Amino acid sequence: MLGLWAYSGAVRNKSKTTPNTEDAARIVKGATVTGDTPAAVARVLRAHLNATANIFPFLVLALLYVLLGATPKMAWILIGGFTAVRFLHSFFYLKEIQPWRSISFGVGGLLTLGVLVQVTRAAIVRLLMLMG
Repeated sequence: MLGLWAYSGAVRNKSKTTPNTEDAARIVKGATVTGDTPAAVARVLRAHLNATANIFPFLVLALLYVLLGATPKMAWILIGGFTAVRFLHSFFYLKEIQPWRSISFGVGGLLTLGVLVQVTRAAIVRLLMLMG
């Protein structure tokens, strides 16, 4: 997400446009002030929004999973796998590569589901231990 955030600024700078007059005077000297977002900038912003919408929920689940006693091997598979496919998804999104963008998105969703299953399983085991 941080990489996409920085890249959006670089693409905006390259487009020589800005929505803010103060940026035209200081950050991107000579930039055109416009309310329109150039297509290249819009693509990066969409990729960033997609990453944000998928990564934050996963991070919450992954934290719960670790706190509930994740096994190192399964954590590496699920969390490492998710991290890898999210990097790939962002790359494919920015390069406009289909069907790989959709495939990496789907694999990320399956890995999120896998973490959710593991969290649910661990929570049930903890609950049963407390009850009995």
